[in-house]
Amino acid sequence: MAEADLGYIKEVTDKIVNEMSKRIIGNEETLYVVLATLYARGHVLLEGVPGIAKSYLASSLAEVLGLKHKRIQFTPDLMPVDITGSSIYDQKELSFKFIPGPIFANIILCDEISRAPPKTQAALLESMQEKQVTVEGNTFILEKPFFVMATQNPIEQVGVYPLPEAQLDRFMVRLIMRLPDFKEEVSILLNKRESFDPEIQTVSSLEEILKIQKEIEKVTISDEVLEYIARLVVRTRFLPSLTLGGSPRASLALMTMGRAFAAINGRQYVEPDDIKSLFYHVLNHRVILTPQAEVEQIPIEQILASIITDVPVKL
Repeated sequence: MAEADLGYIKEVTDKIVNEMSKRIIGNEETLYVVLATLYARGHVLLEGVPGIAKSYLASSLAEVLGLKHKRIQFTPDLMPVDITGSSIYDQKELSFKFIPGPIFANIILCDEISRAPPKTQAALLESMQEKQVTVEGNTFILEKPFFVMATQNPIEQVGVYPLPEAQLDRFMVRLIMRLPDFKEEVSILLNKRESFDPEIQTVSSLEEILKIQKEIEKVTISDEVLEYIARLVVRTRFLPSLTLGGSPRASLALMTMGRAFAAINGRQYVEPDDIKSLFYHVLNHRVILTPQAEVEQIPIEQILASIITDVPVKL
């Protein structure tokens, strides 16, 4: 794809979303942001109450893209080797042989990630950040593309280990999946009455996704938009309601996601509106309320929305 053909990314993305919409109803914006994160080579944390198709979204995405998919059910007794793999002694060869774990796939679903202990969660960090795993001193490069989709239930308080800030920061976006409205609920029932697991077609490929990931870097982002990103993120560090604001990693995530989102919308340049649309998704898990703000139950969504309102766009 030449630079003039970036509109092709929009065509591919629309095909993927249309196919996935046969199964996932009522979260179209979520689908587009998930694909933008994949194109931006990031990872997604899906949060929502049980039964709103978080896991179903991941498996359906892998099927539509034609990518290798693995599901890891996180539990309190899950060990790091259960994710990365381990070496066993081959008596015929008289040597140790490495058996890859489920992390060796293109799309990894980490289901209920907060149920695993910190040591196991930490085993995921190297994979997410470095795209590699180290087992018994040996380093193994993970397959490309490598995309982690983790789910967690925000209402559970028993038997969970909240993700540390360092690990949360490795997720490019956190998406809060909403419950369907009345019409969407009826559509789900009608859809499932015909077929509980509607058939979907593979409409993309590993080669196509890798090509799109490279093309995203060709999307133009002006100095003015970069300065706008910086003003937004820096503002989070000086609000009295926040004890922790966004780091430079948040700014980089906004920049990369902005490029992917522009391409998805058929443009070769990033607009301030792209950044506004993505700001909450990229920052909501990177900021921490002060104790006073928690007592007053000030929503993070409200705080981040006020930043968008207060910080001007200077073009």
